[in-house]
Amino acid sequence: MRRLLWSNHSFFNMELNEEQQERYFIVVRRSKKGLSRGTIGRGDAETAAGDLVGMVYGGGGSARSSGTVKKQDTYPLTRHQAQLLLFVSPASRRLELLCNVQLFNAICDLAQDDLVVIKHKKDFQPCLVKNLVQIGKKDKPGVLQMLGFELELVDTEHDILSKKTVPLPFFSAADIVQVAPSNLNSREPLRNGIDLGLRRKAVSRINSMPVFKSRNAKKESILINNNGSDSIQAMSHYSLEVGSMAEVLSLNGLTVYGVIRWIGIPEGKKNCWAGLELDNEATTCSDGTFNTKRYFTCTVNKALFVPLNNCKPDRRFVNEIPEPLEPPSVTLLEDLNEDVPPVPEQDVLSHLVGRMRGIQGHFNSCYLDATLFSLFTSSITFNRMFNRSADSEEGISHILRRDIVNRLRRSGFVPAESVMKFRKQLGCKSFATEEKDPEEFITLLLKHVLHIEPLLKIRSHGDLPQDAYTHQIIVEKSQVRAVPSVQQLLEMSFVSSDLKFEEIPSCLIVQMPRFGKKFKMFPKIIPSTELDITDILHCSPRECFLCGHLAEYECVQCLMDHKLQPGKIKQYCSTCNTQIHTHPFRKEHTPHKLTVPDHFPEDAPLQRHQMELFAVLCINTSHYVSFVKYGPNPRSWVFFDSMADRCGDDNNGYNVPVVRSCPEVGDFLSQSEEGMSTADVSQCSELVRRLLCDSYMCLYQRTE
Repeated sequence: MRRLLWSNHSFFNMELNEEQQERYFIVVRRSKKGLSRGTIGRGDAETAAGDLVGMVYGGGGSARSSGTVKKQDTYPLTRHQAQLLLFVSPASRRLELLCNVQLFNAICDLAQDDLVVIKHKKDFQPCLVKNLVQIGKKDKPGVLQMLGFELELVDTEHDILSKKTVPLPFFSAADIVQVAPSNLNSREPLRNGIDLGLRRKAVSRINSMPVFKSRNAKKESILINNNGSDSIQAMSHYSLEVGSMAEVLSLNGLTVYGVIRWIGIPEGKKNCWAGLELDNEATTCSDGTFNTKRYFTCTVNKALFVPLNNCKPDRRFVNEIPEPLEPPSVTLLEDLNEDVPPVPEQDVLSHLVGRMRGIQGHFNSCYLDATLFSLFTSSITFNRMFNRSADSEEGISHILRRDIVNRLRRSGFVPAESVMKFRKQLGCKSFATEEKDPEEFITLLLKHVLHIEPLLKIRSHGDLPQDAYTHQIIVEKSQVRAVPSVQQLLEMSFVSSDLKFEEIPSCLIVQMPRFGKKFKMFPKIIPSTELDITDILHCSPRECFLCGHLAEYECVQCLMDHKLQPGKIKQYCSTCNTQIHTHPFRKEHTPHKLTVPDHFPEDAPLQRHQMELFAVLCINTSHYVSFVKYGPNPRSWVFFDSMADRCGDDNNGYNVPVVRSCPEVGDFLSQSEEGMSTADVSQCSELVRRLLCDSYMCLYQRTE
């Protein structure tokens, strides 16, 4: 069974005046009494043996049974936390939410008009928090009222924060996937407070708006209308003006940065708005116009208009950050022999996508973070090799399995301390402090950590095969077209160097041609979604380039023949080999005979051997990120950056890893190769541009 060890208990002591006799808990380890993980209970007393005596709650918050439970099998909760978690169903989701420490802390501290993102009707929707709702029969003995949230949808089609009255159900804490607290320094968390006395048997709202008070009445005023539509006029303590560097939390949960170019009240609005020129383009932005009226001028797709209250100073350029600088440490211990499977395709968006998702970067770890995320998130083939690898209860491979792979797949987040623990065990101090190349780390990982045999066996000039874990593509720029595909580059690399695969690799990791990290040989490279290696396999039946029959000869000199599709591998049957080399320009060619399997029928159908792309590592200014294909659907792509954002400064802060869904990458790669090579990169989305222009390594797996 799994155990939860919390290294910072004080983090959850958020209600200082809670009555001491109310000791709520959640079961984190299945007990001999049969209590399942995630059960909520209340401890009324403690035995001499250290067991808790009390009751546990069932559906609706009613007391289900009473008895004892070992204290070591539980984790303490405040009453507020217990009420929030009790509304979460099934019980297993409660522990998942509790493990996401930062998110759960933010949910517990939600205030009215905070912006949240929820998963609703299979989609992610931005909402405003309106109230905390008690669910259950009030004042009935033995009942712990559950707490849910009353939310209001944000109309994203018109304004980033215009309100649209849409009836919604009450949401549990687990329905909230992102939190963006408002910037008012008078915000106070919703808590059990005033009962409005609504005439509903099982539901009452807890309205905390009357307790909103300004900390500085001279600088800030808050006006609340009785009709329920709130008009908030507040001076931000951030002192933003035209020319200020600012940041805004976008509706997909990512922080965008830019310069404030305009401040005022746009037509049709009542409050003060800001117009920002963003650092990066976004397809939903304009060139400085808002609702057909121009307020400033900038590059197309860079102007964003938002309420001024949603802007705050760019944290990259300020010293004081109004957010916690040290995320609480949580260690999740799994069963030693448990193998958690890769995240299923249908669960990736809800399980992995968002801020503080993936693997948290720290101190030059981006090369390692991107590599581990690419290898272990969704690849079925690599997962088989991983499960067959040598393991021990205390070795480094066990640390990798327990603290990184299992944790990534189960909870969707791996903290930096888990990665650092692994880095310190890699045998060389530089792996814990310095930036390395992914290929160097992959060789170390597969050979010395997992003890996996080399993935590749490659023959050179017909000699005995040599072992390797990755392959570096080496070509002359003139040998391929201006925008080559990985298929073209790999074939040209093998043919020009007289290389052949001895056998079909289960996993093929190829490095793009570059002059070091900083200098790209090609401005763009198309990552082929399918890689056909049939013609670069040793002793494998191949088709004649001209007639399709069994090939017996290969000619390297014909490779770049402009009359014979230059760049394509040329192999011929005996008849076509004679005919093609009767041409005066080809008489000097020296085709060599291929090794064909014995007794292979000439008219037998020839099988093509394909490999599929499952990840791409990219690099830009020495920073590595990755794209991962997480399922068979062509649009199932995510982008991962272990250091996408940062909370705090370099000395006192932490990195925020982000996983983004990017179906547009799949849409682009579904085009023909010709269409992709001639596409205008400037018109592509940011992530498609990064994939094409910054590719460093492509990872393929067998399709059989």
